[in-house]
Amino acid sequence: MLKKYLIYLPLILVSLLFLCYCHMANRPADPSSDIHTVTEIPPDHIPPAAASPAPQLYASAACVMDADSGRILYGKSEASPLPMASTTKIMTCILALENGNLEDPVTFSSKAASMPKVRLGAGKGKTFLLGDLLYSLMLESHNDTAVAIAEHIGDSVEGFAAMMNAKASELGMNQTNFVTPNGLDAEGHASTPVDMCRLASYACTNQTFLELIRTPSKTIRETSGKGSFSLTNHDAFLTSYKGAIGIKTGFTNKAGYCFVGAARRDGLTLVSCVLGSGWPPNKSYKWADTKALMNLGFENFSKKNIPIKDLSAYSIAVENGKADSVGILQPEIPPFLLSAADTIDVRYSLPSKIQAPIRQGTAIGEVQILVNGTPLGSYPVYPSGDVEKQTFADIVNDVFHLFLSF
Repeated sequence: MLKKYLIYLPLILVSLLFLCYCHMANRPADPSSDIHTVTEIPPDHIPPAAASPAPQLYASAACVMDADSGRILYGKSEASPLPMASTTKIMTCILALENGNLEDPVTFSSKAASMPKVRLGAGKGKTFLLGDLLYSLMLESHNDTAVAIAEHIGDSVEGFAAMMNAKASELGMNQTNFVTPNGLDAEGHASTPVDMCRLASYACTNQTFLELIRTPSKTIRETSGKGSFSLTNHDAFLTSYKGAIGIKTGFTNKAGYCFVGAARRDGLTLVSCVLGSGWPPNKSYKWADTKALMNLGFENFSKKNIPIKDLSAYSIAVENGKADSVGILQPEIPPFLLSAADTIDVRYSLPSKIQAPIRQGTAIGEVQILVNGTPLGSYPVYPSGDVEKQTFADIVNDVFHLFLSF
């Protein structure tokens, strides 16, 4: 008779183990805990505390941007393509610095020598060091120099324009098309204030570029030692605005007065662009517009921490793990450049449960920051520790201890 019932013993034991496993896998969290298990964390919404500043500008289009983050602080038709005149030479200079050798000899071709004013006037066949010609390009905005540099770096104006457009694409200048290296009016040669601010932000990371544009004056000579030329920086912004870094002026009959500028105060670097900021005789409009944009940025924006929920007060349920739940580490979110006029939203994306095994170094969710509806950053959320997966041996051990507790 005993043998008859012994054949059922394995089935009984397996059934008992299965029931105990189901019980262990679905056991509730400790009710005495102050930790709240995640179901859904509602988003945070911080409304603006003030109206957005709106400067009065002469420019047809304008933009001011945080150079570090690329955030647009203010714009007026900032995404509208317009001719940008000699601010083009910012890109010409950057490509020369990145693709040339400052000690390279550069000889003026007949095409370069034929460029209209403003020009160095060196003449066909004259040779200079590339490093010296960059002062001619950026301080005096010489059109012939721009072509000489373009032909040296890109073999031709057309080849150099292709390099300019490739670099523009790399920098995210998606509404920009370069045709000339000097910015003289040409069909299809255009950019936007936003794109030019992106270019200026990039240029500000090049120390040689910064040294060039901040040089008050320079004398350069032909490599033969015969001819010398005195150059003067015509960027009035450099000496008329606190923290000014400079960058580049421009003018053509089609573009009007243009200026791409940069300034730095208290660790904050701003870049700006004004296109079509008046026509003769209103040469000073570009300076007034640039100062108004910079003032808007420096006076209304500062780095601030965005308050978010204390995620360490939450836990996430764990399935098939040696623990019922796992805690959450508070994410590291850097300060943002904000104004009182900004609307801030914080969105939390976390699962209500997670399968073991869990590793502390593997993100389980994210926190997303939006300012005025635009996502500015997503930051990973990590578990507070490792949770190993529960094995069959763990289940047997749990069942054994359960039996001992009866």
